[in-house]
Amino acid sequence: MANFPYTPNRIDANTWQVLNKDVRIFIFQGTEKSLIVDTGHDDEDVKSLVEGITDKPVMLVNTHADPDHIGGNASFDEAWMHESEFSNYNGGNARPLSEGDVIDIGGRQFEVILIPGHTPGSIALLDRENRILLPGDSVASNHPVFMFGEKRNLPEYIRSLKKLESMSDTYDTLYPQHGMFPIGKEAVAAQREAAEQLLAGNLEPMEHNAGVPAKLYAYGTGMFLM
Repeated sequence: MANFPYTPNRIDANTWQVLNKDVRIFIFQGTEKSLIVDTGHDDEDVKSLVEGITDKPVMLVNTHADPDHIGGNASFDEAWMHESEFSNYNGGNARPLSEGDVIDIGGRQFEVILIPGHTPGSIALLDRENRILLPGDSVASNHPVFMFGEKRNLPEYIRSLKKLESMSDTYDTLYPQHGMFPIGKEAVAAQREAAEQLLAGNLEPMEHNAGVPAKLYAYGTGMFLM
């Protein structure tokens, strides 16, 4: 853990989050192996962070391949992500995940849900038993979702949010990668409503200090940079 400059904060007995600047890394320990979800901004030995809190073999899953989620991927032999994300990823250790795949770490399972729009291969991870959804960057509360630049697709993003809404009887709590934590499942509908307002041209562009070439749009708790 000494090689990684951020401290894990325990959520429960077998779950940790690490806030790396403005993005979260999640760690889940099972009876057979441990799962790390995303590796943050920094090119650090993130694997040593995980090995400092668990003695189980470690599996890395990326919700998508934006730079702030893959910064520490190089310390892992394999990085699992949806194959539609491979064209966004410049690492040589990518392995494919598909819709409906189940990641079993022993005593805890995560189902892969494809939710394109933010990126072509964005995924969510659903822990049905504990009723927890990890939506990656696709759902946040009072924090902008990036929808500017290549390969973003707002209509597809809205379809993905509707897909998550249709599954809302399977989860109660969301562990988002950015912004408020944790958040309730009502955030999915709020995000979809805001995205529909954005697509319809009903939102006024605002200035911001995020340092990116985009305007800020907000509706309720849903926010976008586009």
